[in-house]
Amino acid sequence: MTSRSLLSRRSFLKLGTAGAGVLALPQIVPSGVLFGAQPANRRLNVAVIGCGNRSLSLIPSILQEGDNIVAICDVDEGQIARVKTGGASDGKKRKGASEMQGGLARAKVYGDYRRLLEGERNLDAVIVAAGQRWHMPMSKAALEAGRAVFCEKPLAHSVAEARAIATMMQGSKLVTQIGTQGGATDAFRRSMEIMQAGLLGQIREVHCWMDRTFPPSEAIARDADPIPAGLNWDAWCGPSPVHPFKTYYLGGCLKWGRWLDYGDGHLADMGAHAHNLPLRALELGPPIRISVKSAEPVKDAYPSKNDFRWDFAARGKYDPVSVWWHDGPDAAPPAHLTADLIATYGKVPTNGCLFVGEKGILCSDAWGQKGVMRLKSDSSPKCRGVLDHEAAKPLPVVYPRIPGQNHMKEFLDACKGGPKTFQSFDIAARAAEFGMTGIVALRVGREIDWDSKALKAKGCPEADRWIHLPQRKKWIT
Repeated sequence: MTSRSLLSRRSFLKLGTAGAGVLALPQIVPSGVLFGAQPANRRLNVAVIGCGNRSLSLIPSILQEGDNIVAICDVDEGQIARVKTGGASDGKKRKGASEMQGGLARAKVYGDYRRLLEGERNLDAVIVAAGQRWHMPMSKAALEAGRAVFCEKPLAHSVAEARAIATMMQGSKLVTQIGTQGGATDAFRRSMEIMQAGLLGQIREVHCWMDRTFPPSEAIARDADPIPAGLNWDAWCGPSPVHPFKTYYLGGCLKWGRWLDYGDGHLADMGAHAHNLPLRALELGPPIRISVKSAEPVKDAYPSKNDFRWDFAARGKYDPVSVWWHDGPDAAPPAHLTADLIATYGKVPTNGCLFVGEKGILCSDAWGQKGVMRLKSDSSPKCRGVLDHEAAKPLPVVYPRIPGQNHMKEFLDACKGGPKTFQSFDIAARAAEFGMTGIVALRVGREIDWDSKALKAKGCPEADRWIHLPQRKKWIT
């Protein structure tokens, strides 16, 4: 292990401990990962951990900026081969496959992310695109090694992990970015400015939804399918329990994400996108109360239909607010709130985030982009875009805009000394606590009162096992 590799374990925080120390940088770090430390025209050396479907989107965006992908890592040799061939599947190639093949031709291949971090001495940045159970451990290891990190959402698989990464980031100058791409759009940032300026008045109710569904919750299968050649199943499970292999675990977050030992269902998948705008626009702190209603009892899999509710206390100029997440085949806001949406679209959209204000409504899609609004004083019954509504035009631009609304470019430019990222891990850790408290309520099966400072559900000791998920140490640095 080199001097610039991993920090001393004794000098770092214990995972999940709220009062642990902040992230300390190693004595020698790549020059590109600190804010303001790098000429903008230098090519970064980037590693990609996880070669599934998300990487097939992220890798081209890195290569398009002219940066080097020097290493890739996956526990499945088949996934590595697929990425190396540009995403070829059943004889068909994705758009940009040739560019991917060329860009990855010289990339070193690893089956263990720890060996990658130890072996790549000139690495500037790491992309973490493995499954949700891996996001915190891999991001933590890369940060300890002094690398900039881009991680897919959500950042954590438990509330304790969310708190640990929040503590890690205190005082850190390492560049970080979470994969909530909607936050890079002009409409997302303009929506923030509109609501924070008070144009909608006080907002006390927010509904986010996505009409995706899973089969009813069921127990983990105890019979095993043959493990495919080239797949390290033990490493795939990683910090989570090892269950008998089933072919249905493979294929992305809509496959393994159903199983609560490996992911957190639609709440983690799309809720992490949808809750980003209310978190940012309404300057939410931690929730104080969380409840959930599900279509069936929870076993080992995410239920087929859910309605989560988080209550937040007053914050500065903001009144208390309740935020919902709805999923399932008919997910939508309550019918009495949808008249403006039906007038605008002819129906309630299949996904979205609806802010109900005293003076009007604002609605985005579930990624926080494509925002529209309607004030009660408007003459038209239809909403107008947040970028061209007459009442919003005089409002000042408060938040920076990204050329091309390019989320990955914002991260790479920050690594080269450009402006700080808008979606850093400081924000992502707050979002992860928000979402994962919902999973705690789901698991205990009742409403909980949340004590964020103590990392406890008040009067609910049975919640502790879901706040601090046990982790296998075999694959964690």
